[in-house]
Amino acid sequence: MTLDQTLRQFLDRFTMPDLKGLDWQTTADRLRRQFYAASHAIEKDAPEMADISHITLPSGPGGVKARVYTPLGAGIAPGPGIIFFHGGGFVIGDLDSYDMLCKRLAEGARCRVVSIDYRLAPEHKFPAAHDDALNVWRWVQENAGSLGLDPERLAVSGDSAGGNLSAYLSQEMNRTGGPAPAFQLLLYPLVQFADIRTKKMPFNESGFFISANLFEFFRDAYLTTPEDRMDIRVSPLFAQEDCFRGLPPAHFVLCGWDPLHDEGLAYADKMASFGVPVTVREYPGMVHGFMNLTALSDTIRLAIRDAGQVTGRALGAL
Repeated sequence: MTLDQTLRQFLDRFTMPDLKGLDWQTTADRLRRQFYAASHAIEKDAPEMADISHITLPSGPGGVKARVYTPLGAGIAPGPGIIFFHGGGFVIGDLDSYDMLCKRLAEGARCRVVSIDYRLAPEHKFPAAHDDALNVWRWVQENAGSLGLDPERLAVSGDSAGGNLSAYLSQEMNRTGGPAPAFQLLLYPLVQFADIRTKKMPFNESGFFISANLFEFFRDAYLTTPEDRMDIRVSPLFAQEDCFRGLPPAHFVLCGWDPLHDEGLAYADKMASFGVPVTVREYPGMVHGFMNLTALSDTIRLAIRDAGQVTGRALGAL
């Protein structure tokens, strides 16, 4: 298994900011600035959208911001849509750093994408992000028409920590009998927040903004107690069997050079063992977080389009 050479060259040049001796807030702020700088790029072939709008959804003290992408091929409303939660360990990431990924996902799926700017740690501890995800999902279900969406044809999606929120929502609807997503698109998801140290992979070969030290920083920034690590909201891999039976169909995108690869595959296998329709697309030469690096290669851009097309077909948009 060979690491993609374009990614290797990027990671060899990429350096994390010096975080030694900094307090929680300063560390988070520096990581957020560097993540945005590294993931945000102007791309000449960026997909054209029919419309991009900004809204605020009810959750938490001041609500959460969201961005609605309507691609040219979305068709007449109401139609299918994707509720997207960005990654970043519940500490970094925002609407702007995921703008290109969401545009390409919307184009591939030919349906609207609603990108959610949920609350981040350390300012907002667990379960703030999960509460936001649940509140947003309930609001969208009740007000889908105002966004041009069909509430019965909504997928949840996210990468890494955003994949965690998507998996949590699907399990929570299963547990409570609430309105379930029609589909899950899980991009190298974080499905357990207990341990990463046992995965022997050096930082420059594991991915974009992930390492053992960063994993533990993100975990400790978001969670309050060691007991929280096994809470099935942040570690859905460890949920009881009844949480898996009847889950929505899912498509996984996994990377060969990713310390979260094996647990993502284990989650997919566990779902499949309970009769859930599951497909998995592996990118052996890619690293964790590669979909944030669309400016680097056609392979990455096509990977997002492929994931979008799988979702679009599942929702009846293609």
